[in-house]
Amino acid sequence: MRPLSVAVTALLASGGASAWTGGPAADDSGSLVEFNDAFLQFGSDGSAVDISRFARANVALPGTYLADLYVNQAPRGQVEVVMQVMTPGHDAEPCIGEDLLGRLGIDMTRLSPEAMTRLREADAGACITLPELIADSTAVFDNGEQRLDIGVPQAALLRQARGYVDPSLWDDGIRAFRLQYNANAYRSGSGRDTATQAYAGINAGANAGPWRLRHIGNFNHHQHTGVRYQGIQTYLQRAVVPLKSQLTIGESFTDGTVFDSVGFRGIQLASDERMHPESQRGYAPTVHGIASSNARVQIRQGGNILYEANVAAGAFEIDDLYPSGYGGDLEVVVTEADGSVSISRVPYAAAVNALRPGVSRFSLTAGEYRHPSVDATPALLQATYQRGLGNRLTAYGGITASDEYAAAVVGAAFNTAIGAIGLDITRSRAGLPAQPDRGGQSLRLSYSKVIAPTRTNLTLAAYRYSSDDYLDLEDAVAINHRRPDDLLAEPDRERGRLQLSVNQDLPGGGGSFYLTGSRQDYWNRAETHTQFQMGYNNAYGRITFGFSASRQFDLGRAAWDNRVVFTIGAALGRHPRAPYAQTTVQRDSLGATSLQQSLTGTLGRDSAFSYAVNASRHRDGSARATGSLGANASYSLPSAIVSASASRSNRYNQAGAGISGGIVAYSGGVVLTPTMGDTLAIIRAKGARGATVPNGSGLRIDRWGHAVVSNLSPFTRSAIEVDPRGLPLHVQLNSSQEQTVPTAGAITLVKFDTTSAGRAAILHARRADGAALPFGADVIDDSGRSVGTVAQAGRIVAGNLVSDDGTLHVRWGEAADEACALDYVLPAARRAKATHAVVNVLCE
Repeated sequence: MRPLSVAVTALLASGGASAWTGGPAADDSGSLVEFNDAFLQFGSDGSAVDISRFARANVALPGTYLADLYVNQAPRGQVEVVMQVMTPGHDAEPCIGEDLLGRLGIDMTRLSPEAMTRLREADAGACITLPELIADSTAVFDNGEQRLDIGVPQAALLRQARGYVDPSLWDDGIRAFRLQYNANAYRSGSGRDTATQAYAGINAGANAGPWRLRHIGNFNHHQHTGVRYQGIQTYLQRAVVPLKSQLTIGESFTDGTVFDSVGFRGIQLASDERMHPESQRGYAPTVHGIASSNARVQIRQGGNILYEANVAAGAFEIDDLYPSGYGGDLEVVVTEADGSVSISRVPYAAAVNALRPGVSRFSLTAGEYRHPSVDATPALLQATYQRGLGNRLTAYGGITASDEYAAAVVGAAFNTAIGAIGLDITRSRAGLPAQPDRGGQSLRLSYSKVIAPTRTNLTLAAYRYSSDDYLDLEDAVAINHRRPDDLLAEPDRERGRLQLSVNQDLPGGGGSFYLTGSRQDYWNRAETHTQFQMGYNNAYGRITFGFSASRQFDLGRAAWDNRVVFTIGAALGRHPRAPYAQTTVQRDSLGATSLQQSLTGTLGRDSAFSYAVNASRHRDGSARATGSLGANASYSLPSAIVSASASRSNRYNQAGAGISGGIVAYSGGVVLTPTMGDTLAIIRAKGARGATVPNGSGLRIDRWGHAVVSNLSPFTRSAIEVDPRGLPLHVQLNSSQEQTVPTAGAITLVKFDTTSAGRAAILHARRADGAALPFGADVIDDSGRSVGTVAQAGRIVAGNLVSDDGTLHVRWGEAADEACALDYVLPAARRAKATHAVVNVLCE
């Protein structure tokens, strides 16, 4: 309550012009504020509160502090700050040295000779403030938040791309073991026939410094085939920071950007785009222009402002735009100092494999080819390289070599006014047993475009043509290593493939339309496979509705299935967690129709429980009808997510159950979590059981003071928060937010210091003559530690009471009669020392 009392005092004192008796408002330079205390007089004797301690805000004493550093509002980690009093009677100010200037990102070449002289004095032990080194700069230390805010002109900073994080701040994390699991069992029955299946997938690993050991696999159980384990990947990986790449040793997959992805066992060194700043990832053009004066540059796309900055007169260059999907032309608006405006356009459509100008990407893989359906492991060597040559052109190429197989590809991605175009050609040659060698080529063409006037997003249109004798690596190995008694035909040799995806927003609240489809034909098969999905969706108030049509290949029947579906749904109430009801009508190519009604929703704190119930009626082409009822539910525990499902009809019954979650073990204990990603942070906050962690839905600190924050973005600054809501009353957080910059796959440890606040009590206090204690008076214990402030009507909300009985001292002035002492005895806590008490006391 002490900060509240201070706020109320300041509010009363500033209630009108007469509240100020002179002097400027208190600022961070240490100037004083004088308040008119006429509003704060109490009692018949006109006694008033001594408010001199409020004359200067945020008093900082000399010393060394560990503080969060912010430069122009951008976080830069934690630093040690030395504070010294530079002017008698003023607050201590931060001392700036060369090391701290480096952390600020200051361009040292822009410092004046006088500033460099002062900096050498700082290295000799003198306290030099920031304004002495950089004109128009500020350094403000917030003692309550332990935060140092630095403000410097942009011209004094080293130019870094937006989102840049100094690699020295990257955290490889702690030594730890991790296990992510997902297990389920499924049982179905029809008549006398029943089938039971079970599955358990694992992603296990260990971290030590920059090294990551990972194994991914799964167990499958079937009542007829028994238990089978399949290992998918086992590898050791680490970041190679100077090359901005990842080194992988073991079993993994190539990335598939230039050639089709294949499995390998060996070693790989490949670029990791995530190690670049967020504004340098993906594709976006560099914008060049010329300003006639000090001007404002604004870059827009589809009516959205992507970037805005002030530039000096002359040529400017903007190369740190964030990628924005598949693009749409950029509109560059330059507003000069005299108010004149010039507008230009830059084509922007992200082609396949397009890179920013000057950016390179590479991959080098050596080892053995591996495939679960092929026993052989031929040698494999693959190398690829991509380079952005300008806004309009990215060139790429690569080679693949294996036993009796070789392929090379060369291609380019073009950014043009009519859209993004990707074009490449692959030439392969394969030596086959008892057959002539096969050599052929495959041509691939891709196109993407956002048509702004109609808001049409042609996200991908691709065509690939392969000659009769062209084989990719997977097909060549499969043919080369077929067993002599293998009667299966050789793999399908694709001739042509067309893929299309269109998304269209309709004007005037008309909803949206989508179309995706593909068409494939083959050299060694007569049939052509065509499949598509198209649909329309819209909403009116709380009602949503949609229509879709599809053509898909049914693997179970080995036949094509055409299907039409109509849906309509609505939330049954205005509450955010109101149940949602949906009706679906469906008809397929065999004449079968079905009607399904479902109800879904969530319950409980943090919506931890989710449910769905459904009823359906199905009529097949022979007019036989089947009705069914089903339900499924899941519950997110602090340690795992459990789920169950069941359904029944007059022809079958089904039941299933599952559990998923993760386990992290480190030197400080074992932590269970309901969700787990690749890059994690362990929160350690001793005694903070029950506190909310906003970084995850329903995430809370467990009884041992731990929580796991999953799915962090590697090489990016992440804010980890702990919300005091749900915190025991006797525990206080010294900080509610910390920063971490994990490397890929890291498990970082984020510590939140806590202190025990003792018991809390509300004391109804009166002076010996029956008068109320002055509002705002300090309350301290025998050790001189502040435990509260007198509030309205003599109430004292006291915290940090370390014992159940004792003496507190109340003081509202310097005179002997402006203080009193009160003895208190608290009732025994019924459950824990967090239990608060209400006590009547007399201050004498």
